[in-house]
Amino acid sequence: MSAAALAAAIPGAVLDEATGLPLHVGNPMAEQRRLRQGALVLLPRDVLRMTGPDTLPWLDSITSQALTALAPGDSAETLVLSPEGRIEHALRLRWTGDELWILVDAGTGDALEAWLTRMRFFKQVEIDRPEVVVVGTAGEPAAGLAWIDGWPEVAPGGVRYGEPTGEPWRWSEAILAPDEAAALDPARFVGTLAADALRIAAGRPALAEVDERSIPHELDWLTTAVHLQKGCYRGQETVAKVHNLGAPPRRVVLLHLDGSENAPVAAGDAVVRPGEDAAEVGTVTSAAMHDELGPIALAVVKRGAPADEDLAVRTADGVLVAAAQQLLVPPTAGHAHRPPRLPRLGAVRRPAPPA
Repeated sequence: MSAAALAAAIPGAVLDEATGLPLHVGNPMAEQRRLRQGALVLLPRDVLRMTGPDTLPWLDSITSQALTALAPGDSAETLVLSPEGRIEHALRLRWTGDELWILVDAGTGDALEAWLTRMRFFKQVEIDRPEVVVVGTAGEPAAGLAWIDGWPEVAPGGVRYGEPTGEPWRWSEAILAPDEAAALDPARFVGTLAADALRIAAGRPALAEVDERSIPHELDWLTTAVHLQKGCYRGQETVAKVHNLGAPPRRVVLLHLDGSENAPVAAGDAVVRPGEDAAEVGTVTSAAMHDELGPIALAVVKRGAPADEDLAVRTADGVLVAAAQQLLVPPTAGHAHRPPRLPRLGAVRRPAPPA
């Protein structure tokens, strides 16, 4: 059974026009509670499979995570970065000992496969695209072939800039053959809106937070997807410089939104400082209605945006929605080994004027 066929069999499913998968099945708020208790959600994923003796050392050499020590059954996460250190792809990995399964957001698999094929050269690696269905849950991970998310725990070699939001996040994504998908009870499924709400509340970054300028530090993705002590890879120089000597130019925040205006906030809305000028300081990347927290959003704002004041979101209709920010990446992120500032050569220290 394909994902589309399974989606059509889910009772009450309201389908997303873009993905063809259920957004909800009638009550998105209640579906969040069901998802925590073990309900399932069809996920928009492209899946690649890699085999061959060079699989792990080769992928280790071109992406941000250390992969050579993976044991059969391990899950990991890694990023493909541009030469300038900007995020191009986010890969969820499950290693079986013979096969590496790669899950990426739907619509990005073709570009990733093309790039990996170009980078392969004479390595003994084979890449194919099996017909599978990907199902997520916030309950007990499915038995068999599943990627287990490590967030919010810091992976070996990683670093966390901020504190976890305090909202629980236990997530896994099972890779099912068509006959395994056909054996599932369609009544167990909820929609992707429920999964989005739980992810946003946990401050868990995804490609939704990424634009053409994004670097991992801005999203606290060094927590699970970057190994700071591994060897060279594309984009590694930027990763090291920003972490050790600099600071990310932007930072992700969790926004707790005022729902009294009844003005829905959506990805792409501007984040502004309240006041007469309403100066723009960032952009909403993901938004949801949470069953306990109410309206929330993730946004990427300028590092210089004050961390100790409330913000606002300007909706597409021009309504200003008050937004209290919860720090995920603090303005002080980076500077891990920044040397002390020394006086300029030849500078003269002038004595203080008499009192």
